[in-house]
Amino acid sequence: MAISRKDFLRIGGAAALFTIVPRKVLGGTGFTAPSDQLTKGIIGVGAMGRGHYPYAGTRLVAVCDADSDRLAAGAKAAPEKVASYRDYRDLIRDANVDIVHIATPPHWHGIMAVEAAAAGKDIWCEKPMTRTIGEGKRVMEAVKQHGNIFRLNTWFRFDDNFYGMGTTVKPIKKLVESGLLGWPLTVTVGAHTGFNWKFYWVGKEHLAPEVVPANLDYEMWLGPAPYKPYNAHRTHGTFRGYWDYDGGGLGDMGQHYLDPVQYFLGKDNESPVKVEVNAPAQHHDAVGTWRQIIYTYADGCKIILNGEEYGDPNAPYIEGPKGKLYPGFRSDIPNLEFKLAEFPDPAPQNTDFVECVKNRQKFALNEINGFRSATLVNMALCALRVNRTLEFDSNGLCFVGDEEANRLINQPMRSPWNI
Repeated sequence: MAISRKDFLRIGGAAALFTIVPRKVLGGTGFTAPSDQLTKGIIGVGAMGRGHYPYAGTRLVAVCDADSDRLAAGAKAAPEKVASYRDYRDLIRDANVDIVHIATPPHWHGIMAVEAAAAGKDIWCEKPMTRTIGEGKRVMEAVKQHGNIFRLNTWFRFDDNFYGMGTTVKPIKKLVESGLLGWPLTVTVGAHTGFNWKFYWVGKEHLAPEVVPANLDYEMWLGPAPYKPYNAHRTHGTFRGYWDYDGGGLGDMGQHYLDPVQYFLGKDNESPVKVEVNAPAQHHDAVGTWRQIIYTYADGCKIILNGEEYGDPNAPYIEGPKGKLYPGFRSDIPNLEFKLAEFPDPAPQNTDFVECVKNRQKFALNEINGFRSATLVNMALCALRVNRTLEFDSNGLCFVGDEEANRLINQPMRSPWNI
């Protein structure tokens, strides 16, 4: 029987550390390995990375961070002794790691996911999936090429009460599929659904250079991003306010709000054909605010994103030609619950990541549908940066007739980094 590169790496790791070889590698349903858990390594052990140490069915064996203080704190907080790395490539090469969890700033997500895929690792990536449309496309290609299992970590399409709605997304999906609201639909996301609490995650203009702290490998932290003199506000929690690393509150949180909309509208395999922005001109470095963003799909469906204190605070969450749905799952359709009971539930989703890895099945939010919801965010960020309406080719994944906007799809990376 042929042995895949992935299994070869793991079997090779057994010689170094036998006790963490997963049972699925050693084979046989009756065999119990010394550890009956998948192993994982986390790149980026700030609050987000450390917050995901526990996950049923997995065992943390490695951590990595470009900040030596955070790395030491992350290793200390681990439930047992772990390998510690300053260079993410060493963690990816660690044969004892089954799953690579990427919890870094978004400008690293694409490179790390592609390299983890090539190394035969399965991947758990924090949102947003990638910082650019081009990087997301490359991640899709790499995962398909190497046969990895990919999870994007925004879970609202399948778990937890969705922002402002007082329910999970499942009954919303059921309502949309029932046709009771009619078609096409307009979905409005704004302060009335909670889309305001990180709205002012913006950057500062004209940052003064500061001395790089001894604990931070700033060159590694920047990686593929353009070199700019160090200032503390560029790094750690406030990096979100700079175009080089993220896209403000929309870039950081937008996929949480938009991915479920994509799911219940049935848009997992397409993107809007137009994005309109109402915003002041953006600074070339620091992310600013915006007033409204409107997406339009080929069939007439729309998503309206309202900035803080913009738009109708009493607007329905979903509006169709036959009815409306408001936050709190309130509707103007009489006897809605009774009528919904007559319709089938949405198709089930694979939401157990560990089982997906073991059985080699796609996770509910994977590199394909996750790319499409990341593209919702990233196409709006492109429109904000050029400050105009953009037409988008959903199949060709490019803007129509706009060279400046298309340059933002595949942005140059600082040498020697590439994807």
